[in-house]
Amino acid sequence: MELDGTIYYEVRGTGPYLLISQSGEGDADRSADLVDQLVTDHTVITYDRRGLSRSARSERTEVERHADDVLRLIDHVTGGEPVPMLGLSFGATIGLHLAGSGRLSRLIAHEPVAPWLLPPDECAAHKEELAEGQEIYRRDGLPAVLKEIGRTLGIDVATQATEPDLTSFPMTPQRVANFGYFVEHDWSAIIDDHLDPAALKDAPIVPIAGITTPRTIFDYRCSEELARLLGVELIHFPGGHNGNLTHPRAYARKLRELLDQ
Repeated sequence: MELDGTIYYEVRGTGPYLLISQSGEGDADRSADLVDQLVTDHTVITYDRRGLSRSARSERTEVERHADDVLRLIDHVTGGEPVPMLGLSFGATIGLHLAGSGRLSRLIAHEPVAPWLLPPDECAAHKEELAEGQEIYRRDGLPAVLKEIGRTLGIDVATQATEPDLTSFPMTPQRVANFGYFVEHDWSAIIDDHLDPAALKDAPIVPIAGITTPRTIFDYRCSEELARLLGVELIHFPGGHNGNLTHPRAYARKLRELLDQ
């Protein structure tokens, strides 16, 4: 289905709504194994972020525009009824821009990629890291920048633990194109992004992080700082930065526990 001819989305399941905003190059299908675990008792909304797969592209995309797309999607599907949102990495960053909108009953923010949450020196260093990654991509191509992404996020695909019988996501031409858009456009949006952290203090946000995510990496540090800002405990979920992909069954059980609270 499409929203105004610009945003492709899918709605599956029965029960209360749950919106999932994916990480990285992930489109509406990327968390298929996790969604399969949730649709028995939730109506799950997933979508292709602007620039990915079946949604419209933009020459320049700001985080605010992604957030506006989600607002329109919520209004279209639910008639404006507030929904809980699981935001994954960049999806969590988008969610932070919506946390005070009244459209989210709760934001479960998994390791947001949000440099502005960090102290100034850390913020500047990670923005520089993203800009250097873009240069690596332009100079050496996708395989080189994927190695850099893995290093930055503490992910080693060859050695990471996973649950059995996961859906395979080969590097198709469409996924390659999605990665390219993510690195070129969304990384620039992250570098330029800013939100006053004080605006989040009373928002319904639950910061979470992967139990195996290295404690020093960028996204984990953002989760730590978000929890500190909110004055709440950082909750750990199964797996690492991509626990929703590597441990969908255990991740769904933990997520359901949070949603039932």
